[in-house]
Amino acid sequence: MKISYKKLWKILIDKDMKKKDLQSATGLSSSSIAKLSKNEPVNLEVLYKICDVLKCNIQDIIEFIF
Repeated sequence: MKISYKKLWKILIDKDMKKKDLQSATGLSSSSIAKLSKNEPVNLEVLYKICDVLKCNIQDIIEFIF
């Protein structure tokens, strides 16, 4: 099973945000953003911060691929 954050990137495009904007708004480290960019697993706290800033649910930003 793989993880995809394509939904997250689409939301950022729709909100006219860049990864750096997301990093600033959430206070995430550059390594967390890099993991997201590579579709690697991240801590649930990272996903919570993103959802809080973007006002969305986890299923809106992550997808599991079987």
